[in-house]
Amino acid sequence: MNVNPHITLDAPKASPAGGPVKLRARDVNVFYGDKQALFDVSLDVPERAVTALIGPSGCGKSTFLRCINRMNDTIPGARVSGRIELDGEDVNDRSLDPVLLRARVGMVFQKPNPFPKSIFENVAYGPRIHGLASSKSEIEGIVETSLKRAGLWNEVADRLHQPGTGLSGGQQQRLVIARAIAVNPEVILMDEPCSALDPIATAKVEELMDELKQEYCIVIVTHSMAQAARVSQKTAFFHLGKLVETGPTDEIFTNPRDSRTQDYITGRFG
Repeated sequence: MNVNPHITLDAPKASPAGGPVKLRARDVNVFYGDKQALFDVSLDVPERAVTALIGPSGCGKSTFLRCINRMNDTIPGARVSGRIELDGEDVNDRSLDPVLLRARVGMVFQKPNPFPKSIFENVAYGPRIHGLASSKSEIEGIVETSLKRAGLWNEVADRLHQPGTGLSGGQQQRLVIARAIAVNPEVILMDEPCSALDPIATAKVEELMDELKQEYCIVIVTHSMAQAARVSQKTAFFHLGKLVETGPTDEIFTNPRDSRTQDYITGRFG
C-alpha cells in the first residue's frame, strides 16, 4: 500500500459521499435497562451530504440518531458506550454541555412539533436563548433568513405573529426546520420527517434537504427506501441493532454486499 508521507492516517478521510467526515462513531452500544438496542456500531458521516439510515422497525436507526445529540440522556435507564465524535470532539464528554451540543446538532422529529407560540417566536426562540442576536433588528433578520432557507418565507411573511400550530402539517415541519437552522447548527438530524406528511409536502421537504446539504451535514432516518434513494448520498442499513453495511446510496441500492441488505431492499422482509 502506498501511503503519502504528507498525509497523517488520523486525518479525516474523504467519505463515499465526497466530503470529509463530520461525525465518526466507533463501537457504539446502547442499553435500555437490561435490553441492548445497538451493538458495536461504527459509522462515518460526511459533511455537506445527506446520510440515510434505513432498516425495519425496531432495528436501532432512531436509537443511533439520538446518540448523536445525547437525546438518550433524557431516557431513564439508558446507557451508551463507545465513542461518537463531532469534528474530533467526543459528544459524550461530560464537560460538554448537552444544551450547547443540541444547538450544534439540530433535530427534526417525525411529528411536526412547533412551540405553542407565533411563527416568529418559534424561530426567534433559539437565537434568543443562545445569545446569537443583540437587537430586535438582528432577531428579525435571523427569522427572515431562516424562514427563507426553509422555503417558508413567501407563505408566512404576512402572518408572522399568528400561531405556528395553525399552519398545515408540511408548513409546520418546514417551520421546525427553520427553527433548527436559526441557531447555526452544523448537523441536522431528521427522524422520519415526512412520515406524517402528504406527497406534496413530502416533496417540498425533500427539495429542502437537497438545498440544505450544501451547507449542513444531514442524517435522516426513513422507512421509505424510495426517499432514501432520492435524497441521500450515503446509506447505512441497520438490522436487529447492528449496522449491516454502509456505502454510497447508489451502490447500496443496486449492488449491496450483504444478502440481508438485498432481502430488505427487494421487500423480502421489513
